[in-house]
Amino acid sequence: MELRVLRYFLAAAREGNITAAADFLHLTQPTLSRQLKDLEQQLGKKLFTRGSHSITLTEEGLLLRKRAEELVEMADKLEAEFQAMEETVGGDVYIGSGETEAVRLIAETIQDLRVSHPQIRYHILSGNEEDVTERLDRGALDFGVLIEPANLSKYTHIPLPVKDTWGVIMRKDSPLAKREFIQVEDLLDVPLLVSRQTMKRTLSRNEFVDWFGEHYDKLNIAVTFNLIYNAAIMVEEGLGYAVTLDKLVNTSGDSPLCFLPLKPRLESGLSLVWRKHQVFSAAAERFRTEITRKLAAYADKADPR
Repeated sequence: MELRVLRYFLAAAREGNITAAADFLHLTQPTLSRQLKDLEQQLGKKLFTRGSHSITLTEEGLLLRKRAEELVEMADKLEAEFQAMEETVGGDVYIGSGETEAVRLIAETIQDLRVSHPQIRYHILSGNEEDVTERLDRGALDFGVLIEPANLSKYTHIPLPVKDTWGVIMRKDSPLAKREFIQVEDLLDVPLLVSRQTMKRTLSRNEFVDWFGEHYDKLNIAVTFNLIYNAAIMVEEGLGYAVTLDKLVNTSGDSPLCFLPLKPRLESGLSLVWRKHQVFSAAAERFRTEITRKLAAYADKADPR
C-alpha cells in the first residue's frame, strides 16, 4: 500500500466527489477512479458507496480513513523532522591557535554563530606553530591561527586585522619597570624567559633575531617555556624577564606584573589558515563563512572607499 494512494483516498473522502478530488490532486478523473478501485481490490473491501454525483464511505472506508490519516500525519511529521535536520547545522569545529589576542576574533565569531546555530560545538587547541600545522596537515583541525612569519604556502589563508606587539613582562618592582619601553641594551645583562617556539623560529633568522641584531648571541636565556601563564608565574617569583606578546598576561592594577613594548616596535601579523582544497563539514563551512564575512566587514571599515 503506497502512501501516495492513501493521500488520493483521503482527498476523495474529504471532497465526496471523484471529479472534485481529481481536480484537487491534479489528476484525471479516470486515473483517480482506477487508483481507488485498485486500492479496494488490494484490501479486498469496498471503501465507497458510489452515487450519481457523490461518494460516501463504507464502514471499512471509515476505518481506513482513520488509519490513513494517522499514517499520513506520521509521514508528514517524519519528513518535516528530516528537513529540519538538514536546515539545522550541528557538529564540531576544530581550531588551533598559538597564544594571541587574535583569539578574540574567533570568540566573537563563535558567539555570533551560537545564536543562529546553537548545535555547533567548538574545540580550541592551544599550541605553537608546529602543533597547529601538524594537526592541520593530518586533518585533526579545520582551521589554524598562525603567527607570522609562518610557512603559508600549503594553506589557504586570510590575514587577520590585528597584529601582536612584542614586549617584556616583568615585575612592577623591577629596575626596568619605570621605563616606557625596552631597548636591546636593556636585555643584555638580565635573565630572560623566551618561548620555545620563538627559539625554534630564530633558527631561520626571523624578525625577532633581526630586532636584536648582533646582540642576539649575547642574550642570557635562562628559561624557555611553552605557555605564557607558566612563564608569568616564574617572572612573579623573580626568575627574570619574559619576552612575549602583549595582552596575554594580566598586568592590570592588582597584578604584580607589567608589560613594556620593545623599541623599535616589533609586531607580528597573523593569518587564519586551512588546508587547500579542504572539504568542510557543514558546521566548519558555516564558521568559515561567518568569519570571512566578519573579516570583510573589518576591511571595509579600515578602507571606507
